[in-house]
Amino acid sequence: MALGFSWQGPAAAGGRLRRTTRKGLLVVEGWLTAAFGPGLNPLYHLGALTIFFFWVVLVTGIYLFIFFETSLSGAYQSVEHLTREQWYAGGVMRSLHRYASDAAVVTMALHLIREFVHDRHRGARWYSWFTGLPLVWLVYILGITGYWLVWDQLAHYIAVTTAEFLDALPVFTDPMARNFLTDEGVSDRFFTLMAFLHLLGVPLILVFAIWFHVLRITGPRVNPPRRLALGSLAALIFASLIWPAVSHPEATLGQVPQVLHLDWFYLPAYPLIDQLSPAWVWVVLVGGTAALALLPWLPPQRRAAAEVDLANCNGCGRCFADCPYSAIEMAPRTDGKRHEEEAVVDPALCTSCGVCAGACPSSTPFRRVEDLISGIELPEAPVGEMREVVEGALDSLEGDVRILAFTCEPGVDIESLRVPGAAAVRLPCVGMLPPAFIDYALRRRGADGVLIAACRSGDCQYRFGDLWLTQRLAGEREPHLKRHVDPARIRVTHAAATDRRAVRGELEAFRRALAERMPKREAPPSSGGGSEPKVAGHGR
Repeated sequence: MALGFSWQGPAAAGGRLRRTTRKGLLVVEGWLTAAFGPGLNPLYHLGALTIFFFWVVLVTGIYLFIFFETSLSGAYQSVEHLTREQWYAGGVMRSLHRYASDAAVVTMALHLIREFVHDRHRGARWYSWFTGLPLVWLVYILGITGYWLVWDQLAHYIAVTTAEFLDALPVFTDPMARNFLTDEGVSDRFFTLMAFLHLLGVPLILVFAIWFHVLRITGPRVNPPRRLALGSLAALIFASLIWPAVSHPEATLGQVPQVLHLDWFYLPAYPLIDQLSPAWVWVVLVGGTAALALLPWLPPQRRAAAEVDLANCNGCGRCFADCPYSAIEMAPRTDGKRHEEEAVVDPALCTSCGVCAGACPSSTPFRRVEDLISGIELPEAPVGEMREVVEGALDSLEGDVRILAFTCEPGVDIESLRVPGAAAVRLPCVGMLPPAFIDYALRRRGADGVLIAACRSGDCQYRFGDLWLTQRLAGEREPHLKRHVDPARIRVTHAAATDRRAVRGELEAFRRALAERMPKREAPPSSGGGSEPKVAGHGR
């Protein structure tokens, strides 16, 4: 039974193509998790890996610049000296610089695709998606200007083609491409300008762009796990030693290069400029960027933001501390009560994950009020309804062992597994589950065990939901689970929607473990002819 609303994720809003793509991606992610473990799955750290590769590019770039001559006559020779004469240091640094740049493009592209497939770009998360698109342009500008500095035949081709590409814009009076037809058209000042753009101008803009990109995220992961970072660096060094980056012959203006080896990570548009026209490539690039920018609203994600009830808010600040998207601020009290502060929700930042409701101390089903209202909760999935759903689910169960499962909406549909003696309550995120509800189900409503099926470890749909819940159950985060609750009657599993067999096996193993340690209870008389226990259902 789903609580309140249906999660508008890939299954609801993406169509058949995205649903199929998501299932395939989850399978691949499962393989990588099995190979490296959840903490080192590279697909869970794509953004952090991209920034790590930027650091590698920065460090190697500084070393290369020490020996680089920003002049028409010295640029190529200085790079060749590093590559040939200083191959053990400068050559490795150049190759590492090249491959780290390529790796950054790969992880950046995978990051964008993965966020789209998992539907993590709509609603309040449009901002991170929207501000991420300029990063793509900046990275490509940075890479292209870097190729110019080598001033080999490939750099000459890039310079001429880029000039023709820019000439298609109605902002230049004289064709820029003419400057690269003869040696007199290029001066040392040109290399000084390129060096400034590549080494200082664009990187500074990129730093601020990354800052804007993560501005609305609480505790953004900008550093990958150490072992993953070291393993990635080792792979780049290995590639640098086996396949060192080398230059084309020196550029000779006025001569057309016959053979070019393109870097397809950074230069895929250049053959299109040659085959089509600069104007058409502008249409494709700008149109494609505009289409990507509009995706968060195709279709829009409409959910009601969390609301604060001041009568039940004591200003403790737990919701503020736990919100994954900085959507909650603490402000001075406005109702005249003795508490100093109150929680204030910014609807523009709220993703309606419900993590704040799970953190609120007033979200307890033990309160002796008929109309249970928490200090902060989702209007479409209030805490009072959660209590009603839990009670209805457990009252409908039959059998010797009764298990209540809490699942997140993007995860496995436990109801469809039809495990005897098990009922499921689906939440937007398991981080919405207050620990008091576990105690309530075990002590007051007759549950023998509680199973929590969260997203795969390290890949929570709302970033920290599974982590906060795990810490609450371990007594490391408020509100924590009461000490009198037997931990053997609680089981937490991490699974994606494609892990149906694993979750079913976990449920059945949990059921057997509970049956071994509990006395048999008499089943109530059956009113029907079937012997299979019912799976709970709920309708509003």
